[in-house]
Amino acid sequence: MMFETWWLLALPLVFGLGWMAARFDLRQLISEQGALPRSYFKGLNFLLNEQPDQAIDAFVEVARLDPETTELHFALGALFRRRGETERAIRVHQNLATRPDLPEPEREHALYELGQDFLRAGLLDRAEESLRRLMSGPYAASAKRVLLELYEVEKEWQKAIEAARELQALDQQDYRVQIAQFCCELAQDALLKKRPEDAVEWLRRATQENPANVRAPILLGDVSAAGGDTEGALKQWLAIEAQDAAYVPLVADKVVKAYAALGEQGKALEWLHGLLKGNLAPELLDTAYRTELEVNGPVAAATLMREQLRRQPTLLALTKYFEAQAAENQAAQKQSAESAEPAEGGGDAVIDPQAQETAAIRDLLQLRTRNLARYTCRECGFRARLFYWQCPGCNRWETYAPRRSEALG
Repeated sequence: MMFETWWLLALPLVFGLGWMAARFDLRQLISEQGALPRSYFKGLNFLLNEQPDQAIDAFVEVARLDPETTELHFALGALFRRRGETERAIRVHQNLATRPDLPEPEREHALYELGQDFLRAGLLDRAEESLRRLMSGPYAASAKRVLLELYEVEKEWQKAIEAARELQALDQQDYRVQIAQFCCELAQDALLKKRPEDAVEWLRRATQENPANVRAPILLGDVSAAGGDTEGALKQWLAIEAQDAAYVPLVADKVVKAYAALGEQGKALEWLHGLLKGNLAPELLDTAYRTELEVNGPVAAATLMREQLRRQPTLLALTKYFEAQAAENQAAQKQSAESAEPAEGGGDAVIDPQAQETAAIRDLLQLRTRNLARYTCRECGFRARLFYWQCPGCNRWETYAPRRSEALG
């Protein structure tokens, strides 16, 4: 009985304490709401009603009325930058960075955001100036990553190498692929400026940085070819098959031209015929067809494509077959016209219906296959007719597979 009496006395006390706590929370909530400007709630209402422009205007008013709302300033600046309003983003972040009462961590945050604003606006010098002020502290790694992106845009490859090495030490991440590509870019620049010794040195560094880099031997072959050493160039390009056979199609035309310069087109055809029996056939088909057509004529080219259709039927092989057939028909008609005696009183040339049909099929297949084959970035899916070492879409390096995305089958 004593236990029940105790509970009867405790229950009103518990309810009373709960009522007092609820009153305290309610007063605190009312106080907090009263401290916020009405524009803040208007902005939230606009966001909930999917009216972003009006919401931005309302939040700008909040930031004007209450300069202490630094997080709101950062949110507004980032929103302006995403919308492409870089001038407004720069103004917001500049106001923050120049405030004398701003704590140092928030000032560094403002400088980092300002550097991204300048980069997006194309003001590269000012972007570098802002980011260079953050080489130590919590934003150092992020600033260096943006600087690396900036140097790639500016094609300042030596600065990019330095930034990548700093990031490699700071983040403990592997930047060897990027550094090797930067060395290849410098080598290519040296080759264009006719400084082969510098090009070879940069390519040596690229191979040292990343032994798996295939671009370096390709460019070493270009250096040898530019210097008149065709055999040396051919040796470099043929060695790519052993390093990574997937990249052979990138040098196939170079190899054929080198063999032609040495007067050994038969070896070029032998090399191509051997590769056509493997899984690189779709990539090498066009080079093999053009070489066969040039060396042995349309009949041999048609025979080669017919054999390829038996081995690996693809739409591209069928297209090349009908191209060879059409070329053969044109050659036969030309030879017939030259050997025939002129008809008395003139007359129209005889039109071969079969040749017309072959030409029509060729034109249709060419139209169908013209825009099919594309190289595709593994990171962002950007597709292009040309092969790029750096994706134009996401700016990543070596994300393009050397094989086209469509096998044209």
